[in-house]
Amino acid sequence: SPLRGETFVTRKITRATAKISLGLQYKLYLGNLDAKRDWGHAKDYVELMWKILQYDKAEDWVIATGVTTSIRDFVKMSFNEIGVELEFRGVGVNEVGYVVSSTIQKIKVDQELIYVDPKYFRPTEVDLLIGDASKARNKLDWEPKYDLQMMCSEMVQSDIDLFKRDKVLKESGF
Repeated sequence: SPLRGETFVTRKITRATAKISLGLQYKLYLGNLDAKRDWGHAKDYVELMWKILQYDKAEDWVIATGVTTSIRDFVKMSFNEIGVELEFRGVGVNEVGYVVSSTIQKIKVDQELIYVDPKYFRPTEVDLLIGDASKARNKLDWEPKYDLQMMCSEMVQSDIDLFKRDKVLKESGF
């Protein structure tokens, strides 16, 4: 959700997307773009936790969406929210995200926005994290209400709203 900590990669991406859209940042440095994660919305997860607490006996449960998305695809999704289409060229640490099209006047086609920096690679990186919440789906009749696109959109918009204030302060000389 938009309340997720700034050190989590999804929030780092949406914050940078918002800042770039407002002219407050010009590049985003990330680690392993191939890493895949199972991201879900906090609202869905809290609802499932509540359902688990209502269940008649204590059991082990998996809280997840069962859908996996790469960091690269989340970056593309995030930038699509501001009207910027990205394309990645290169491999590994030489991979760069370029602008294919943009509705933002200051962001130009072929502009380099996304860079891979080895310092952001985790020493014990897990390439694929995905959960199987089928038990919760079957026993508790739970389904996530928010998909990743909805969550990404909400996060980007929240971060844009947050950084509009910073832009006003910067333009006012503060």
